[in-house]
Amino acid sequence: MENQIFELQYAMDTFYFLVCGALVMWMAAGFSMLEAGLVRAKNTTEILTKNVALYAISCTMYLVCGYAIMYGGGFFLGGIDGGDTLVADALAASAEEGFGGDSIYSDASDFFFQVVFVATAMSIVSGAVAERMKLWAFLGFAVVLTGFIYPMEGSWTWGEADVFGLFNLGDMGFSDFAGSGIVHMAGAAAALAGVLLLGARKGKYAADGSVRAIPGANLPLATLGTFILWMGWFGFNGGSVLKVGDIASSNEVALVFLNTNAAAAGGLIAALIASRLAFGKADLTMTLNGALAGLVTITAEPATPTALQALIFGAIGGLVVVGSIVAFDKIRIDDPVGAISVHGTCGLLGLLLVPLTNGDASFVGQIVGALTIFGWVFVTSLIVWSILKAAMGIRVSEEEEQTGVDISECGLEAYPEFTK
Repeated sequence: MENQIFELQYAMDTFYFLVCGALVMWMAAGFSMLEAGLVRAKNTTEILTKNVALYAISCTMYLVCGYAIMYGGGFFLGGIDGGDTLVADALAASAEEGFGGDSIYSDASDFFFQVVFVATAMSIVSGAVAERMKLWAFLGFAVVLTGFIYPMEGSWTWGEADVFGLFNLGDMGFSDFAGSGIVHMAGAAAALAGVLLLGARKGKYAADGSVRAIPGANLPLATLGTFILWMGWFGFNGGSVLKVGDIASSNEVALVFLNTNAAAAGGLIAALIASRLAFGKADLTMTLNGALAGLVTITAEPATPTALQALIFGAIGGLVVVGSIVAFDKIRIDDPVGAISVHGTCGLLGLLLVPLTNGDASFVGQIVGALTIFGWVFVTSLIVWSILKAAMGIRVSEEEEQTGVDISECGLEAYPEFTK
């Protein structure tokens, strides 16, 4: 009977992991729709190509070497455990641990859940460099980020390895439940490095210092993408509980879902009000980014706040993202979709809020962890982008940018009936 109970727990935890992984995978569609809606029509096909290709590259590179670097488990072909050994080990330890002990699931399900997080980090880069980067330069960078840069910082955080053998972030009180820093701020750091080398889109900033708004082609699509991301985030944060096969874990999963939703709602409302006060209009793009800002903010710790605290944290994120987007424009950092602000600025905010509700985290640990993640990803990304720029160039020609990268990079348009 006891063996049957543990086999049931194993099945439930593995199945929950896989379903949450599938939800996070669906976020790739959300990023695709959001970015396709916020770029101009002449650049839609290329942004979609980048998103489907980066997902495939992320899955391949993490399979070949990324997972091994991050968790030290050897190459995939060396054996992601099918599960039988884990079941036997779990059953052997059951007499000591009791029902509801450590998470029990197969290595294969863990790999699947982890790999979709890698793709999320790379998706953040896609929007920030949109409309003027060469497709193949972007895909070349995706190989390095997903196969090496991200797994290395992941090994120091979720992998619990010492940073260059010098210090351990966990021992310093660093905590990042589902990846506000590990995934989102890392993606933003890589994006920022690329944007600094790439430069702004033509016509974005005038000689007199004014900022010219370049509206997206399809706001209904951007709104759909936001809702898809909102839904996928339940897998992103909920799956990070790592199990559901006992009462305590089930209650934690429910609270994580509740807090994730509350933070998104708070972020959206705060950004909506802030944009009305700042610009005199209810700016839809700011409002959508407000929801995403709330989601990124709560991702660092969705299990310990109350629902009201999660709402407040999300609202702070919504306010911060509006200010951050305006600030980046003032210093002429051109981010067509606001990805650096949503995932970078609010990713840092999420990390700094963790100690307010999680007594195991410390402000020192959070700051050191944030500096480690940002410093590593930004510097290594800057090096890779620089090599790509020297070797093949990273920016399309001025003529190609004017015509649209759909034709020059992909040879077809997304809306041929409506564009010249």
